[in-house]
Amino acid sequence: MEPRRPVPHSFASHLAVVAATLLLAALHAPLTAAQEQPPPWLLCGPPSSPSGNYTENNTYQANINRLSTTLPKNASSTPILYATDSVGSVPDVVYALALCRGDTNASACESCVATAFRGAQQRCPLFKDVMIFYDLCQLRFSNRNFFLDDDYFVNTYYLQGSQVTSTPVEAFDAAVRLLVNATADYTAEKSSRKFGTGEEGFDKGNSKIYALSQCTPDKTVDICRTCLSTIIGQLPINFNGTNGGGIFGVWCSFRYELYPFFSGRPLLQLPAFVATPPPAPPATRIQEKSRNKTGIVLAIVMPTTCALLAITVICFWRRRRSAAQYFPPYSTSSDDIQEADMLLLDLSTLRTATEDFAESKMLGKGGFGMVYKGILHEGQEIAVKRLCQSSSQGIGELKSELVLVAKLHHKNLVRLIGVCLQEHEKILVYEYMPNKSLDTILFDSERKKELDWVKRFKIINGIARGLQYLHEDSQLKIVHRDLKASNILLDFDYVPKISDFGLAKNFVGDQTKYVTHRIAGTYGYMAPEYAMCGHYSIKSDVFSFGVLVLEIVTGRRNSGSYNSNQDVDLLTHVWEHWTRGNVMELIDPSLSDHPPIEQMLKCIHIGLLCVQRKPAARPMMSWVNIMLSSSTVRLPSLSRPAFWIQDQEVSASDSSGSYLATPPGASYNSVVMSCNEASITELFPR
Repeated sequence: MEPRRPVPHSFASHLAVVAATLLLAALHAPLTAAQEQPPPWLLCGPPSSPSGNYTENNTYQANINRLSTTLPKNASSTPILYATDSVGSVPDVVYALALCRGDTNASACESCVATAFRGAQQRCPLFKDVMIFYDLCQLRFSNRNFFLDDDYFVNTYYLQGSQVTSTPVEAFDAAVRLLVNATADYTAEKSSRKFGTGEEGFDKGNSKIYALSQCTPDKTVDICRTCLSTIIGQLPINFNGTNGGGIFGVWCSFRYELYPFFSGRPLLQLPAFVATPPPAPPATRIQEKSRNKTGIVLAIVMPTTCALLAITVICFWRRRRSAAQYFPPYSTSSDDIQEADMLLLDLSTLRTATEDFAESKMLGKGGFGMVYKGILHEGQEIAVKRLCQSSSQGIGELKSELVLVAKLHHKNLVRLIGVCLQEHEKILVYEYMPNKSLDTILFDSERKKELDWVKRFKIINGIARGLQYLHEDSQLKIVHRDLKASNILLDFDYVPKISDFGLAKNFVGDQTKYVTHRIAGTYGYMAPEYAMCGHYSIKSDVFSFGVLVLEIVTGRRNSGSYNSNQDVDLLTHVWEHWTRGNVMELIDPSLSDHPPIEQMLKCIHIGLLCVQRKPAARPMMSWVNIMLSSSTVRLPSLSRPAFWIQDQEVSASDSSGSYLATPPGASYNSVVMSCNEASITELFPR
């Protein structure tokens, strides 16, 4: 039978041939070649498009052939197995996209995309617009710029199996929906490659259902989730009672089968699905007597239970009020206090964990107060961040950090375990990071040798992914405002975790920037428009990220002088070497084991892109991640980075109690700085 097409914009030509229903095996039988329409699965057309066809051996075909020699290699040479490109000019321009399945290796990916080019031209001859799907890859080329499409049903191919016959259809469909949606959630939220596989046992037998979903890796979490939700919404419409199937689209796909059609162990394993038991039969006389006895017991027990419940509610309310009283100027939302209540920890527990905040357990000291290492009774190691009781600073920062971090979940953000608000203590408890902060290793002449280039590049990538989550992918839109090496914590495997959200701000609605008179952050990492004029946005964090990248590559702080004749900040120092073509002289000497020079140069280039003077010129973090992961993306040209006026710094504090973390030995004086947009002209001899 012909699969139903929900959207009129989908391809219509050759539907009987290229979009025919695939007849899969019965519920428990193995799949055979005779029972399946084998790949490739194609969409040729549409004939209604004004693009029409091309003639043999013309310029358009030559452009396709040019892409066929470059795109397979480009897709397979990146960790995300994804590449896009365009060749030629109108009317013979060809736009192309290649994506390999996440469980595919590079060699198989390159081979599959190359085969897809040949298969597309053989099976859809002279069509300008073709989509072709194989088990391991997909290819799209067109004379239309389909990268602008935002309709997830445009150009989708439906794969449908045969009807389930040996099991209750309703239960089977419910199990499929549960697995497919869980796999989609994993793909969108937990996979950096936007790829996920899942397995689910069905009922009490040995049956299993397998699922796979994927988005193109350049999509944000929200876009990937929306795309998958849209096509998975067709399950109850087009896939009721079918024992296999899926929808393949340009930007996202899903598929489920009764056999393991992907490689490796499933990334997500669900327990066996058990259908809802049938309703109980009508009560017998014995059951009625039992119910009567139960009623008598309840009549006695319920009043006692209600009294205990009332006492519990009163205690809970008092505890809630106790938590709220620490934030009187800031407690504007009851939801925020409720969030705090959910994470409350006992002070006695933390005293035991830290040996009563012993000096030997101290990990460090910052503007907030002391940080201690602790061990909970179940053996979990924790970092206990304790606000100094004598300080009037930090209350607002504590509230901000508590409310924001409790709502943020990403592998590159430090995880909040709990909060303690007893006996005038204000304490945040985090997961413990055994390698402490990045600055303790990177700027130590001996310890920096621990950070080979593989670890450093891993750290750069992790920070970039964490920032993209904050700026673009989380439910909130967060500007950190104090991104620096000391706020990057490293776990046992040197996976970076962004920490210290005391100065973070949540953007609301479509706001793109804020203006503040409370300048707080760290000299050397603050974007100039923030330090000088109080303007901050996600591009302020991008600037700080650029500084971090340059510090990681060079192993030098962005402050102080770097030679006896010149007192200059790191950004200017790197820029001068970049323009002279000798930037490799600045690479950290401890990286002596033949590091990948091209990758290092790319990181320096990206770092300089992020510290450009104009915020609009700095890239979004999603684009930074694409540049970091791809070896084929062409990096934009550079402009001179923002510079720092020597011996002029921002105010360390103000009447409202904000604090400014300062490097050792630095002293800050309040100065008046101009906020005009005057440019600086550089003169060069003819």
